[in-house]
Formats: sequence, C-alpha cells, structure tokens
Amino acid sequence: MAKITGVKCIRTRRDGCWTIVKVMTDQDGLYGIGSASDMYNPEAVVQIIEQLLAPVIIGRDASQIEDLWNTMNLSGYWRNGALLQTAIGGIDMALWDIKGKEANMPVYQLLGGASRSAVACYGHAGGRDIAELTEDVHRFVQEGYTVVRAQLGGYGGGGFLKGSEARIPDNAWKKDSVFDEHAYLAAIPKMFDQLRMTFGPEVQFTHDVHEHLSPIIAIQLSKRLEPYGLFYLEDVLPPEHIGWYRQLRQQSATAQAVGELFVNPQEWQQLVQERLIDFVRMRVSKAGGITACRKIAAFAEMYGVRTAWQEGGENDPVNQAAAVHLDMSIWNFGIQEINHFRPQEREAFPGIIERRGGYLYTNDKPGLGIDIDEALAEGLLEEGWSKTAYHRPYPLDRKADGTIVRP
Repeated sequence: MAKITGVKCIRTRRDGCWTIVKVMTDQDGLYGIGSASDMYNPEAVVQIIEQLLAPVIIGRDASQIEDLWNTMNLSGYWRNGALLQTAIGGIDMALWDIKGKEANMPVYQLLGGASRSAVACYGHAGGRDIAELTEDVHRFVQEGYTVVRAQLGGYGGGGFLKGSEARIPDNAWKKDSVFDEHAYLAAIPKMFDQLRMTFGPEVQFTHDVHEHLSPIIAIQLSKRLEPYGLFYLEDVLPPEHIGWYRQLRQQSATAQAVGELFVNPQEWQQLVQERLIDFVRMRVSKAGGITACRKIAAFAEMYGVRTAWQEGGENDPVNQAAAVHLDMSIWNFGIQEINHFRPQEREAFPGIIERRGGYLYTNDKPGLGIDIDEALAEGLLEEGWSKTAYHRPYPLDRKADGTIVRP
C-alpha cells in the first residue's frame, strides 16, 4: 500500500481564496487532491494542515482513511471547529482520491456504487425586483433546471430599506441599506405569489433566508410560504437558535433545509433525530470531508432526511466533485447546489464536474476524476497577490438602530 510522503497546500483563484490540498505518496505519480478552501480564514487553514496535520499523517498508510480521520480529529485535542474540520476535510478528500486511483474506480463506486444516473442541481436566480427575477428564473428553466433558488438581490433582499424609509436614529451607525425583518416578511411571500402565477406548480423553488430573522418572524415567514409549496426554505434560523425548530415544525409544513454553518455533529444530530428538518446542508469540506459526510447521510437516511450539500459561489471545483460523488452513491440524496466557473478556472482543473441542463455528471475516471494543473492554478492569482495581504472578513448587515444581523 502507498505511504504518505508529503502534504502540499496550493492557494489559487484571483484572490487566493481557494486552497487545494495535495497528498503525495511513495508510489510514482500517485497523489490525491482535496478542498480546504475558506474564504475568510484561508491562511489559518493552511497553517493547521502544515503545522498540525501533515506531521501526524506523513509516513502513514494512505489506505487507512478511517483511522487517519480520527487521528487528525483528535490531534489538536479541541475538535469540531470550523477551521480544523476544513483542514481535515481537504486531506480526507485527497485520501479518497488516492484510494480510487489505486482501485482504478471512481470514488462513488467505492462508496457503494451509483444510486442514480445523474445528480440533480438547482440554479441561483436573482434580481433587483420581481421583473428581473422572473427573467432570470425563465433563463434557468430554459436551460433545463427543475429547481431554482429565488432571491430578490443578495441575502436579505426584500428587507433592505433606505435610511429615510427605516427612520434611522440621528446618530445612526449606518445611514443607508439597513435590514428590516418586517419588510422582508412582507416582500418574500409577495415574491413567491408572483412567481407561482408566472410559472405555475411545475418549477420547484428554494429560498435562502441566510439566518437574517428573529425566531418568531422566521416561523411567521415559514407559515406564510406554505401555499407556494417550496422545495425548501434554507437556513431560516442561525445555529444559535436551533431549539426553535421544534416550534417551527409544529406550526409550519414548509420544508426546511439547514446546516450551512454547521461543523459540529451536535448541531445537526438532534434536528435529524426529532425530524425537525428535511434537508441537511453542510459543505462537505466544512463537515470534515467524505468520511464524515457519508456517515451524516447514513444517519439522516434513517429519519427520512435528505441531503443538499452546500457549495457557495466562493467554493472550488474539488469540493464540488467530492459532493457529487457522495450524491451519486447515497440513497437519500435530495438536491445539489452548484457553482459556475470561469473558462480559465475550468482549464486549471481538468476533469471538472460537467453540468448539462439541470444535472451534474461524473466522468468516471478513477478517484474524484479531477486534477489540478499547478502552473495554470498559479496563473489564476492576481498580479502582486500576497497571502500576507489577504483580508476579507464576512460583510455584515445591520438593522436601523445598528444591531448586527447574524448570518
């Protein structure tokens, strides 16, 4: 069996927000790649990989994925944090990539084989008003999507007011574009009412609240959206308020998807066991990789909960490949979020997952079926890019009085 000889982190994309992990072995030409991307703390993840995880796995048998995962998970004593899980997830994907190459099989075959012929995905439609949104939904429907996410602009769109409309205080911290959850509560049902009149029941819709609401307003929104039969309502509550899902389930039949911010099993386990949600939404890399997510999927299957692995527009092609291999093999797959990549990004990742219409397709090459051209990946970085100058904290919204809205 192949022994691990080195672990390398490759920063790429224009601003360096993608981190690809490359695990090398003592077998000529045999290596694996995984995703450890984190848009807001990329270099911190790199340091965890290089300083903590790489030394404990170098020299180990690359085939011992389960033991290596647990070794990495416990290697820092404190565990289940977002950055550590991302670092583990990147290495874990690379180990599955290696195992697939050794077996000369796609990873989804190692996970039990195909449960479907292709992976259904949904499009991201948006617009500054209902007219623009309707036009964008039409575009996705014409491309072959049967499920479309509908947003009025960015997250919280429909709930932003100008300072004069919001009656901000004289000493307001923010003068314009403040978030008002009551305005949002009024706007989103109106949006879906118009979309249903235009598209009828054939198109399935999702909507991402992005945790912008207080618990009682979240329940009211979910109830008001029942007549529109959403495929699911996403992240209507933040992780700090998951206890409210009991009241939400008692009062609303709108399907719930949750978990984009989850990294700790204790966050989703109770929600699944009590059947309070319908879809788990973790990002594969953020939840600890393929090893962790196949267990999450198996656990969720017992309770009738499906998967909708999170991607996010800033995520990389390798995480998408890992998610699709899981989607192909698990029975309780629901839907897959996708990304769209620029031509030069696709060139840097040969074997990238292909989308045709509303479906994603694996290429059936061994492992994850995707590779990285390191020279092209380096060429994606902006001229003058420096990892020490990288700074991109998450942009926060505020209410009229200045209170931060939790994402």
